[in-house]
Parts: sequence; C-alpha cells; structure tokens
Amino acid sequence: MDELQSLPHKRLRVGVDVGGTNTDSVLIDLAHPSEPDKAILAWRKTPTTSDPSDGIKTALSSLLESTNRKSDIVSVAIGTTHFINAVVERDANRLSRVAVLRLGYPYSKYMRPCGDWPDDLQRLVLGHYALLRGGLQVNGSPISDIEPAEIRAECAHIKQKGIHVVVINGIFSPLDSAENQEHLVAEIVRQELPGCDVVLSSEVAKLGFIERENAAIFNAAILRYARQTLHLFQRPLKQLGLDCPVFITQNDGTVLPGQLAAKFPIRTFSGGPTNSMRGAAFLVERYSLGKRGEKKPIMVVDIGGTTTDVGLLLPSGFPRQRAAFSNLAGVRMNFSYPDVTSIGLGGGSFVYRDKGIAVGPESVGRRLTEDAILFGGAILTATDCAVSADPTLAIGSPDVLAARSNLSPEEIYNFQEAVKSKLERAIDSMKTSPEDLPVLLVGGGAILAPNKLKGASEVLRPPWSGIVNAIGAAMAGLSIVVDTIKTIGPNTEQQWLEEIKKVAIDKIVDAGALRSSVQIVEIETLPMSYVENKARFIVRAAGDFNYNAPSIELTGNDMSHSGNLVDSADDLNNSQYGRKTGAGDFSGTPTEETKASTESTDDLRLYKPKVADRVWYLSETDIGWIATGCNILGSGGGGYPFPTAMRLRQMIRNGDVIRVVDSRDVDDKAVVGGACFGGAPNVFSERLPADELLEAQKELMRLFKDPITHLNCLEVGGANGMQSFVVGSSSNLDLPTVDGDYCGRAYPVLWQTTPYVYGDRQPVYLPMALSDGNGASVIVSQAKSDKVVERLLRAALSELGSLAGVAVAPASGVEYKRWAIRNTISQSWRIGRAVHLARLLNGLDTMTESIINECGGPDAAKVLWRGKIVSVKRTLRKAHLYGYNEPTESLPLDSEDLQGEILAIVPDLVAVLDAEDGEGIGTQDYRYGQRVIVIGIAASEQWTGTEEGIRIGGPEGFDMGYLKYKPLGKYSAPKSVIDEYNVS
Repeated sequence: MDELQSLPHKRLRVGVDVGGTNTDSVLIDLAHPSEPDKAILAWRKTPTTSDPSDGIKTALSSLLESTNRKSDIVSVAIGTTHFINAVVERDANRLSRVAVLRLGYPYSKYMRPCGDWPDDLQRLVLGHYALLRGGLQVNGSPISDIEPAEIRAECAHIKQKGIHVVVINGIFSPLDSAENQEHLVAEIVRQELPGCDVVLSSEVAKLGFIERENAAIFNAAILRYARQTLHLFQRPLKQLGLDCPVFITQNDGTVLPGQLAAKFPIRTFSGGPTNSMRGAAFLVERYSLGKRGEKKPIMVVDIGGTTTDVGLLLPSGFPRQRAAFSNLAGVRMNFSYPDVTSIGLGGGSFVYRDKGIAVGPESVGRRLTEDAILFGGAILTATDCAVSADPTLAIGSPDVLAARSNLSPEEIYNFQEAVKSKLERAIDSMKTSPEDLPVLLVGGGAILAPNKLKGASEVLRPPWSGIVNAIGAAMAGLSIVVDTIKTIGPNTEQQWLEEIKKVAIDKIVDAGALRSSVQIVEIETLPMSYVENKARFIVRAAGDFNYNAPSIELTGNDMSHSGNLVDSADDLNNSQYGRKTGAGDFSGTPTEETKASTESTDDLRLYKPKVADRVWYLSETDIGWIATGCNILGSGGGGYPFPTAMRLRQMIRNGDVIRVVDSRDVDDKAVVGGACFGGAPNVFSERLPADELLEAQKELMRLFKDPITHLNCLEVGGANGMQSFVVGSSSNLDLPTVDGDYCGRAYPVLWQTTPYVYGDRQPVYLPMALSDGNGASVIVSQAKSDKVVERLLRAALSELGSLAGVAVAPASGVEYKRWAIRNTISQSWRIGRAVHLARLLNGLDTMTESIINECGGPDAAKVLWRGKIVSVKRTLRKAHLYGYNEPTESLPLDSEDLQGEILAIVPDLVAVLDAEDGEGIGTQDYRYGQRVIVIGIAASEQWTGTEEGIRIGGPEGFDMGYLKYKPLGKYSAPKSVIDEYNVS
C-alpha cells in the first residue's frame, strides 16, 4: 500500500453492494488504509431497483454530492448476485443453450455433461455435446492428438442448432502447458463459428473433470447475460462522468476487472459473505487490532434480518475457505468459498412467548417495517425485544411498543439469554482452537447481540458495520491460483514450492497487481498416491491493484471480451448466433430426456428395494444410497464412487438391469470373477472411465474354459464398490454381483484382501488382466509371490496412465464363500439410506446414531469425536499417501485414518464424515477448518479372527508394527437386504 499512499491524486475507491432489498455504497480514501474513521468519506443506503443501473446511479450520485474530487476516484467495485440468480431462478431469457466439446475419447463416454444436474436445469442449458479425440494423461502426454476434421463437423451441427456458446473441456487440461489442446480447438471453433463465445474449462476452474466442466457450462450459459448486466453497471459511470475501471467482487474476497468478469461471471457467485468478511478486515484488523500491533483470527458475526452468518477472518485478511468444492443450484463445482455457518436469527425473527421465550428461526424478513410491533404491526420480533431492552435505540415507535407488547423484565432477560446462547453456539462451532477470539458484530441486526459473549476475548462494534459489504467490495484486491502437478525428488518438494510461489506472484503482477502488496494466502501440497514421484501444488496469491501499470487497460469504457461486448437486450438477441435460446429440445446424444425424479420425502421414507426370488434389482435410489455407503466405508481411501453412480443411474434409465444376489445362494461350482480399478484416485477424478473393466474381463476370460457366472467387487469401500454393477449389467456381461467383498472397506494394496489371510493360493489373483480402455492391455500370467505381483501391477499402471481396469483370476463358489465378507453391499445401502434420510428430514444431528445402528449398534460402532480440522500434513511412503491430520488429537492416516491414542486402529474402520452433509471425505480432500464427525466401525472377523488377518490388515500392513491392534468393539454382521425384502 506504500506506493498507493504516495499517489497525490487518484486515490478514492467506491464500493457498491447490490442486494435484494438495498444497494449500499461507500467512498473510501486510500490515503488512510488503517484508519476507517478518516478513510470513509461518505456512505449511502438506497433501495435496489428492478434496473440495477438506476439504483447504482442513485447511490453514486449521492456519494459524489459529498465530494468535489470526482476525478480522484480510481475504481468502482460492485458486489452482485445478478448473474447467479439467472441460474437459481432457471430463467430461460437469461440463460443461453451451450454446446460442450469434450477432449479425451474414449474416456468419459458413459457420463455425459450435466449428468448430475437437476433435470429442468439440464434441459434448459445443454444443447449439444460431443466427445472428441484429445486429452492428456496425468504425466502430460496426449491420450491422442486432436482431429481438426471432427471438430469442424461438430461446429456444423452447433451452427445448425443456433447455439452461440461453446465449452471446451479436455482431460487434465489445467496441466496442459505443452500441447495447448483446448486453445487449438478454440481456434478452429472460432474460425468455423465467427462471433460465437468459446469457454475453455482450464481457464475457469482447476483439476476435477466433472466439477470443472460444470463450472465452465454455468459460465457459458450466463456469459451473454453477464455482459449485458455489466453494461448496465457501467452506464451510470458514463452518465456521471466517471473515467475509472469497474470491478466485480468474486468468491475468494478479491475482484475481477470488468472485462474479466464479463469472461468469467461464474467466479462471482459467492461474493456477498466474502465482501462482509473483507469489509471486517478493513474495519477491525487494520484498526482495533492494528493499534496493538498484532494479527490474529477474528470471528465475524453478520446479523441480518433473517439469518446470522458467522465466519472466521484469518490473519491474512481473507476469510477461511470451507472446502475444495461448492454447490450452486444443486450442481457440484470445484470452487472454494467462505466457511460460513448460518443460523435462523435476525432482526425480523419471530419471538414466541407461549412456552417461555423462543427466538426464530421464522422471520418477517423484509416486512419488518410493516409487521413488527414497533412499526404498528402485530408480530413480536427480535427487533421489538431489543428496543424494549434498550429504549434509546432510535428505531420505530418505542411508545407504541411499550403499550402493545407488555414485555416483562423477565421476558426481556430470557430473550437476551436466548440470543446470547444462539450466538455462542454458532461461534463455538466455527472455532478451531479453545482460545478466545475477538468477535466483530456487523449487519443491521447487530443490536440484538450482547456486549459479552462466551468464547470472545472482546466484542467489537465498529461504526459503518451496516455497510460492511460495500466496504469489502471497495477494498478488495486481485488474486490468482496456480494449480499444477510436478515430479518431485528427495529434496525437490520445497524447491518446486518456491518456484510455483514465484510463478503465482509473477502471474498476479502481470494481471495488474502491485508487486509490493502481493502475498501468498494459500499453499497446499498433495502428494499423489500410486503415481511415482508426483505431487500436486496449489498456491494462491493476492494483492492490491497497481493503477499506474501502463500495460493494464482498465478504463470504464473497456469491458469487452474479444471485441464482443453486447450493449443492450436487443443486441443480445440479434447477434449472429445470439438468438434467445432457453428451454428447448436437447438434440445431443443420447436423445432421450432425462426423467424427472418423482420421489417425495414420504416416498423415500417408505421406499422398499425390489427383491424377487432372492434377486435384488437395483434402482436409481439404491444406487444413490450404495454410493454414499461405499464412500463412507472407504475410510478416506479408494476414490469417490459418484462418477460411477452417475453412469449407473443413466444405464438404469436406458433400461439396463443390474442384479445382486446373496452369497448363500451361490453354488459351490460357481465361477466368481473380480473387477476393480487399480491406480491413483487422483487420476480417477479427471480420466473418467471408458471400457477398461469390461475389456480387462474379456481379456481374462479368454484364458479360462469355464465361463464366469457371478461377479465380486474386490473392495466395497470407495469407487471400486460399484464397478461390478457396471461390468455385470444386462448391456455388458449380464451377470449378478454377489453381496459381499474381500475387504469390507478400502485397502491400498491388492494383498490386503481376505484371500491372502487364508493362504489357499499363491499367488492368489493370477492370471490377471489390465486394460487402459484405449486399446492397451496387459496380461500377468505368473509370478513368484503376491508382492511381486503388486510390483508388476504398479509398473504396468505407470505405462497405462496410472489407472487401469483390473480383472483377477476368478474364485470357485466354495472359495468365494470362504473368503468373502458377506452382505457389505447391503451394509453400504443401509449406511447410505441413513445419511440421505437424515438430509431429507433435517436430521443431521442424529445421523451418526442412525449409521451406528445400521452397523450393529454402539457395541460395534461409535462416534470417536466431532470437531474441526486444524492442520493437515501429507507425505508419500511406498507410493501411498500418509499424513497427519490434527483436529483435537493427532491422526496419522494412509487412506485409512489411524488414531495416535488408539481410539481406533486398522483393521477397524475409521471414517471422517463432512458434518455439513454426512458424506465421507477422502484423505486427499481434508482441508483446514472443515467440520467433521469421525466414526469407528468394528472390522469383520475375517480380519480380526486370526493373527494373520491382523498382520495383513492391521498396523503392520501399514509399516506401523510398533502399534498394536486394540478392537474398537464387537463385529456385527450386516443385515441382508435380500433377506429382509425378498418377495417370492
């Protein structure tokens, strides 16, 4: 900021927050960055208008009346939810149909774009897609080269359909620094479709194929509307004679220049809470705490009319981020967003007097000035009670309130205690240490809060807290993220990190930041399991704008994107490929409309699976529940099963039949095949499957005379828990899956499966076939030992892109029934049902008890602890991911989580659940500040019943032989779905 302070002119910033009810604005002088009382020259609160430009003009005009220094205004930053409202409201007039070109054939061919979207939104947005050659392996080598002819052919189809926005998404495209495949395809598309918009997924989001594609499609769908809206935002500046850049606030507490916001409007979807936190950083971190010369986290409590948002402001001045993923309109994306908890407490909250005093969560909301007793209404609200407690508050008519509410001193006291209790619980839920923290109260409802709160070292009530969102917008800077994978050696990890930090700093300076203001605000290193000497580095840099940079064109009149700024609704509708295209036919492949789900809450509560003559026929509901259960049983490892669940749901909709049978019904002479993926879960998130498993199984079947009669998933935990459903579906091998597996969970290596405990074969799984799904197959026919097999498997995987379908030598019916842990698919179904019903019925508080009951009750499973992750450290040992995750205790982990004080230890299961939705969290996705619930589940007696089982599946199997296995509880065999629901 020193260079900014030295500027004699051009030092005023304007912040505007366009809310649903009010438009707040503020004028700030950069000469006083740590003295808000001097820096804030003027502020206004005006009603939001249907045409946002009118409200912005009114706000700006009012601000300018307070100063004669209009020429000193260096920027206007605006926070808005306009772009995202178009998605949330499913507005066909504001959303464009999108064509999606995927690069990476044959991978992902069974999971079409928008496959996990709500049905109505999918039909509204997706107009065409094609899977083309291209894409990369994790090491950066091409899966195949792009084919210009097939790109041009798809462009002809897109033009014929009148679609004017194209998304290009290539496998591992964020790592593509050599091939530049997305850019090459974009050049061809622009040649074939002049004037169309092209969105490159690698420019929108980071690794995670489906999540990145979702974000890119959303971005494309609102692109034209965003430019139109930004023009409306720009118009008042022209009318008022302001010659300065327009910025739009984005999700991470920084801003985008207008021309970049026009290109990437999706980055602005969660600006509101972030602006509040950044405004708090200006008001308090640089003011009250600055006087003490210290920096520490601050808890920000923003009390509005309906809800209270509580978040943690870090010493960096940025809000703590919740996770790597976010959800918008029911669609998963890989943007992080502020970690904020919301409770039903606000100025408009109902106050009930019939049974003591209860506050909220119902609220009168924006009707406060009509419905509250203070304003002549008939509803007792929290604001009424606050004014009754302190009549000096200049709100409404205290005399009318006193005459009509008749609140007793005891009732006022009970109200204050109820509010205090709600706030203290919310603050405690957000803390990551027992240390008291400063609490900053902001928002119009801050009058409800007391001056002392448990857990608060002090309670701060700064002036201007009612416009904190506008202040946050005004003071926001730039940010940039570098997300890359590098090859590391014994001493090169820190060297790579320093180099990537330098790259991030140079990139943000090139983007327009002032170098002296840049700081690294986020660093994450993720070693990649099963991929030799690879680690993923994520570095985020932030800094203030350098308004003197001659290379940065930030004038108010330059908001174009590729010279294609639309200036009006007419221009939007009349551009070459810009006819209004909202709801309409989807003519991509497949052509069938996705069926809308008709299941209600009652339907799910009463749902019974279809089991006839002891055969379980899986439905979409079954698939969803099993996926969640497999995810939890993965104990942090095995990869996420949800891409496979998407594929299976589509298969069922297309008429596929997927069968499950009980192990007791398997004939002794049966031939039970095994199907699973081998390799890195990190790769699985980008290179979505093709036909790897089916091809591997067919290769193996050529070596055997007797045909396979049944299939078995080798490990029920994680992504592999559902692969046998795909291979055994009626459109593939048409074989039933047996309800059981060889792990009861997920394990990192093939020899950590129950057949090795019994030692009936040596090696167990040979011959074995591997396939990459793209024309390459490997047969391992013999080896001296199973550990040699494991080494051969790893070597083969490195040549097959670090991920391959694996088919192992089948077991006889007798062997299978001896080796298998029975009814684990039933167990995953029951666990998933508990989680999904808890979400549906708002029963997350009791969800863990339901899971424990499904696992055999408190003697077989238990909650180990609830808390927040405050530290995560990772390293690689023998190609597997180890780390130390520190909630309250230290938690060593290797895909599985192992508790240092032996609360639970392998082979018992330790699963870390997201406290927000009950889903299992993979070890690769542990993040600072995540609220988690950790549960332990007793392992099967196949593991714990013999010393060999404990040796293979216990601590010694993880090179932790210095630890001893201590049973968590007594194993309870899962209850069979087939036994319970069978109809003969």
